[in-house]
Amino acid sequence: MSLNTFGHLFRVTTWGESHGPALGATVDGCPPGVPIDAGMIQHWLDRRKPGQNKYTTQRREADEVRILSGVFDGQTTGTPVQLMIENTDQRSKDYSDIMEKFRPGHADITYWQKYGIRDYRGGGRSSARETAARVAAGGLAREAIRAMLPGVQITGYMTQMGPHQIDRDRFDWDEIENNPFWVPDAKAATDWADYLDGLRKSGESVGAIIEVVARGVPAGLGAPIYGKLDTDLAAAMMSINAVKGVEIGEGMSSAMLTGTLNADEIFMGPDGPEYSSNHAGGILGGISTGQDIVVRFAVKPTSSILSTRRTITKSGEETEIITKGRHDPCVGIRAVPVGEAMMACVILDHMLLHRGQVGGNRGTIG
Repeated sequence: MSLNTFGHLFRVTTWGESHGPALGATVDGCPPGVPIDAGMIQHWLDRRKPGQNKYTTQRREADEVRILSGVFDGQTTGTPVQLMIENTDQRSKDYSDIMEKFRPGHADITYWQKYGIRDYRGGGRSSARETAARVAAGGLAREAIRAMLPGVQITGYMTQMGPHQIDRDRFDWDEIENNPFWVPDAKAATDWADYLDGLRKSGESVGAIIEVVARGVPAGLGAPIYGKLDTDLAAAMMSINAVKGVEIGEGMSSAMLTGTLNADEIFMGPDGPEYSSNHAGGILGGISTGQDIVVRFAVKPTSSILSTRRTITKSGEETEIITKGRHDPCVGIRAVPVGEAMMACVILDHMLLHRGQVGGNRGTIG
């Protein structure tokens, strides 16, 4: 299986399986001299790790990261950084009943059709467990961004769970860290807790929409046509397990607007161009405008549920299946830090590309 690497200059290769001894990421292209230690990466992994509350899978993993290479005296050396996270709480026996069956909604059937072999223990590489490696790499990317552009802030949050949406009039950045759903709306967090608790107890699951915003990104990142910043952001978010839709800025809703409403008017401010709105999501022609970069993605409901589903076996016989094990009733909760990590990796990658191609912005205004 190839294609386990993403990025152009800041290149991340993830490795490992859900029920293997360990997983991790090899990061090539991180600039030298970035202050880093395991604790700085661990902070971000702790936000993603399972078993922190009743609304996520009860698999108990410390997700403790080890830096095996690429760091000396507390700084990156410019050589590949190897990050490893050991798996400590696998229960492979939970999956023994389905080794001959395909789970509806999972990648079991397509992996088998393509490769003729599959790891049925939690899904192997297709498991959301793989995203721990991305978050570790994203933690390194954040520190590199901090060293190069300390004003950049990357924040993710949930805007919808099932049919329930946040009230944008109650949006509060400070509320995001105060509830288990990363929701910027205190009332929504309370309402969603009751809603998800009912689904959890019934063995059901539900999807979600996550929004990730990068603030303080300068104008000029990205390139026209095939090197667009939004192209790489869309690909990065779509690569996350269970994601079925991605949009930038106004996204799909822009189809309902007129040109007059959609165009973000431009004014000259004291520090440069300012915009009346941000329907473009901070990107025009694939290049950042200096506004907030806004990406949104939809996560489907967890396919592992406790209700009986019809399926087939590898031999083609029709049968039924109930997926046992420990699963997230809303995988969108833990997708928030994953989306942040992918945003960080892409932003850093394009910062390095921009620096390598033009050094700094060449067009001045005013």
